Amino acid sequence: MNAPAIKVKKPVRDQVGREEWETRVNLAACYRLMHEFGMVEMVANHISARVPGTDSEFLINPYGMLYEEMTASSMVRIDLEGNILFNATEYGINKAGYVIHSAIHAARHDVDCVIHTHTLAGMAVSAMKAGLMPIAQTSMRWAKGVTYHDYEGIAINLEERERLVQDLGTNDAMILRNHGLLTCGASIPECFNNMYRLERACQLQVMTLSCNTEIQLPPQEIVEQSWNLFQPGVRRRFGLLEWPALLRKLDRIDPSYRD
Repeated sequence: MNAPAIKVKKPVRDQVGREEWETRVNLAACYRLMHEFGMVEMVANHISARVPGTDSEFLINPYGMLYEEMTASSMVRIDLEGNILFNATEYGINKAGYVIHSAIHAARHDVDCVIHTHTLAGMAVSAMKAGLMPIAQTSMRWAKGVTYHDYEGIAINLEERERLVQDLGTNDAMILRNHGLLTCGASIPECFNNMYRLERACQLQVMTLSCNTEIQLPPQEIVEQSWNLFQPGVRRRFGLLEWPALLRKLDRIDPSYRD
């Protein structure tokens, strides 16, 4: 991968702790996977991960690199006030990314990772008054676990953070009206899995509604039973089992995300 050069002489791996480096590798992998599954918008959008052992620091992408270029060394460490604490690249950070991610990392100490996207299917569903519909099992995962946040313009207003957090509540998924999708999770693998499944549900809804035929929805009690079976700890924590296989996929394609 011909990614932009890192602008430090000493390897980043030697300048951060072991746990932070592991988080950087998994975060870079998450960016690469988002690219592989088509959930990107050039250099826009953002994924963040809390720096292990801290409540006020997180890693986020340098603003100017494609998701397919991300590496462990390129992640920028910032604090909740937006101060850049470590940056081995020549790029800054996306202000909207800072606003959205700092809000959630400050309020939700159970969350270690946050993903925000502008996919076509996600934006389409975000504009539908009906919201996300329980069309199939994939959608039922979010029957009661997705919230909504009304559009307030490009997210560079710090005052919006309070409303973002209030609308998200204790859930791990939120549809930003007329904007896109947002998921969070207790770990990077779980957050990615949440976004992958939410995106699939949106794709399914757009595809189903385009068929111009009457839609059959299951009974509400079946929808709720299905939703419950997707909750963390009921069967398993979704995303953890899949993650090693996804890393193997990336290693076959291009292992440079680990650099």
